[in-house]
Amino acid sequence: MDLYNWLVEPFQAGFQIRALLGGLLAALMSSFVGVWLVLRGMSFFGDAFVHGVVPGIAAAVLFDFSPFLGAGLAALVMVSLLELIHRTTTLKEDTAIGLLFVGMMALGVVLISRADSFQGSLTAILFGDALGVTWGDIRTQVMFVIGVGLLSLLLYRPLMALSFSPDKAHALGMRPQLTHWLLLLMIAAAVIGSFQAVGTLLVLGLLIGPAATAALLTRTVPHMISASLVIGVVSVTVGLILSYHLGTAAGASMALVAIVGFFLVLTIQEVTKTLRRRQRSAIPAEQGVS
Repeated sequence: MDLYNWLVEPFQAGFQIRALLGGLLAALMSSFVGVWLVLRGMSFFGDAFVHGVVPGIAAAVLFDFSPFLGAGLAALVMVSLLELIHRTTTLKEDTAIGLLFVGMMALGVVLISRADSFQGSLTAILFGDALGVTWGDIRTQVMFVIGVGLLSLLLYRPLMALSFSPDKAHALGMRPQLTHWLLLLMIAAAVIGSFQAVGTLLVLGLLIGPAATAALLTRTVPHMISASLVIGVVSVTVGLILSYHLGTAAGASMALVAIVGFFLVLTIQEVTKTLRRRQRSAIPAEQGVS
């Protein structure tokens, strides 16, 4: 089999095309949001937020209503509880996040354990069903992509200021608290719009992986956003191709490619730095001999 056929064969069937489109839309949303998560050091919060929507999706499966509605309600509860803990206790934010991380995840598993098809439902929620993405799911994702993209453009300057200096953002009248809440809304939208394609546990791979890799390769935020988008698209495409040929889970394959890509770039950069240091140290030695 030649390379062209090897690359094209996974996308011959309609459900595989839908899987690709769903994954690409998830990558676009995740990249828009992931850059700000990485710049603000909010990766742990993003992980907790991803787990926080599990009870809502589980309730939707159990009581037969829209999983998007369930995930949205769960995200609202998660944010409200975080704010409650922050306002009424002296606990640090990471403690509150850790509590809700475990609590919401456990609640979701308890709820889904009530379903008749416990194992299948839990697997679909946690790891997604990329090959089961429908055109209706894609239309919903498109709306989420448009919403997240518009918010990203409108909030570019406030998010930039908030990421590097919250005090300066406040001094400039950019209302950093409101910007923070709108960023949480963007995170929720990206997670809710992506879980069908890659699952709640694996969406973090697309949220953090491409953005973290882009941070290694670029020096400015616009370049970081552009690189993150490209890396996300490549991760989804390569992940689906490998999934088809290797017979692995599609969502997990996409997320894994994004993470492996980060460590591959990191390794190449470290090896390059080591070789350059050796070359620089070798030059004076050669000059001394001569």
